[in-house]
Amino acid sequence: MVDIVTPEEAQSLLQDGYVYLDVRSVQEFEIGHATGAYNIPVMLRSGRGLAPNPKFLSVVNAVFAKDRPLVVACKMGGRSKRACQLLTGDGFTVLRDLSAGFDGKKDAFGGLKEPGWKPAGLPVSLDAEPGRSYAELEANG
Repeated sequence: MVDIVTPEEAQSLLQDGYVYLDVRSVQEFEIGHATGAYNIPVMLRSGRGLAPNPKFLSVVNAVFAKDRPLVVACKMGGRSKRACQLLTGDGFTVLRDLSAGFDGKKDAFGGLKEPGWKPAGLPVSLDAEPGRSYAELEANG
């Protein structure tokens, strides 16, 4: 079972050596992400919406050791939960799931129900740090 963390708890974990693994699509990552995040999408955009990324586990394994502490996050929490299930099944042992993701969970009317990383006012970047974009990680994985 993977522990679920708030944005503030995630930021504290990052200061203690965890890495932020953003599993959103490349397009979502490019319009804003947690500063220092790595982007390895668990789902890829296709002509029909989102489809599972067949290279997700192989790229994650090429970049991170199985015992590397990771905070896994997506847009609102659904894809990160799925990514954590895949990673746990593949032997990753130190995972935390960012409960409300980057944007936060919304209520039935589109209002913010639970703040994510960005609405919590935590550091956001538009440009990936060198070696942390999916294109670079996939090419090296």
